[in-house]
Amino acid sequence: MTESALHPHIPEHRRSQLINMLHTWLLLAGSLALLIACAWTLAGPAGIAYALVFGGISLYAIKRISPQMVLAMYKARPVTRSEFPQGLAIVEELARRAELAAVPKLHVIPSRMMNAFAVGSRETAVVAVTDQLVRTLTARELTGVLAHEISHIRNEDLRVMALADTVSRFTSLMSTIGIVSLLFNITWLASGSTPQIPWLGVLVLLVAPTVGGLLQMALSRTREFNADLGAAMLTGDPEGLAHALTKLEKAQGKVWESLILPGGRIPDPSVLRTHPLTEARVARLQALKDACAVVARGEKMRDDILIKLALEPQEHIRTRPRSVPQIGQQYGRWNSNNLEILSLINTQATHPVVADKDADCEACAASLYTPDGDPRVHVTRGGVYW
Repeated sequence: MTESALHPHIPEHRRSQLINMLHTWLLLAGSLALLIACAWTLAGPAGIAYALVFGGISLYAIKRISPQMVLAMYKARPVTRSEFPQGLAIVEELARRAELAAVPKLHVIPSRMMNAFAVGSRETAVVAVTDQLVRTLTARELTGVLAHEISHIRNEDLRVMALADTVSRFTSLMSTIGIVSLLFNITWLASGSTPQIPWLGVLVLLVAPTVGGLLQMALSRTREFNADLGAAMLTGDPEGLAHALTKLEKAQGKVWESLILPGGRIPDPSVLRTHPLTEARVARLQALKDACAVVARGEKMRDDILIKLALEPQEHIRTRPRSVPQIGQQYGRWNSNNLEILSLINTQATHPVVADKDADCEACAASLYTPDGDPRVHVTRGGVYW
């Protein structure tokens, strides 16, 4: 699918995209300017040169880190088509729509937390979702979340945030070095010496870590808005992601908070959040609903493959139609170290979301729902069957 077909001339989309791009460049420029100011305060032009050299080495090292190292920290496991056909079919179709050179791999994390993230580059990307997320969201909502992560991959947000994180860390490092040097100067001042202290530079070093952190969080919020927009354009269904965000927001509230603070916990200030407020994200997605509906109706039959999951009317979703990778449990206890993904179908692997009559196998032509609207995927106590 071409860029023009995926992103038609929708005023809301173009305006949001331009604003987000402008915010990204301004925030990155501000972070770099802050790093240069700290480097200049410490060592003048030589400090800037050192910062650029070591920053470049750090960025190169980050790029060489395999996504598998990150996934191993979370005990993530890859899934095969026979284990999770629905999830892989969604990822493959979204990757096709996003025109990615390689389809991201899908991993499942054994966790009771609801979370999803992407790691790697566009060529080696991996999308990881927690078991609890898959169990809680409907297929429509899961599609929106996966589209959000694939939008991060498509927009190179992983590299952008890696750059911002490197700049922020070096800014904090130089600030620490400068403050330690200042303490030595104060010791000499107490001993009777009169060293010259550049108070303006001291002020820069003191506020630099805080300002750098705020810029990094603002950049993260901007990229999240942009990924929401990209997900809406990929699926043609902003409401699916909006519903998922609402569920995630509710899941983040803790039981003990509701007991200790009956009136609800005080939300973090906007400037201290890495993600935008859910209300703001949902409002932006709802504003795109009508525009995306026009896009979805105007696409050809080949593009209508995507997700009867995302475009299926919500009232048809009577249960959560999804394949659920099972987490191993022993005697009723949660075993986070034992991820046992049960096979969901006993026959040839299929693409359950594909409704292409010209598909190579008969099973691939089956839609997600039966003619009467019942889901073909059923959740049972012992697992899931197709």
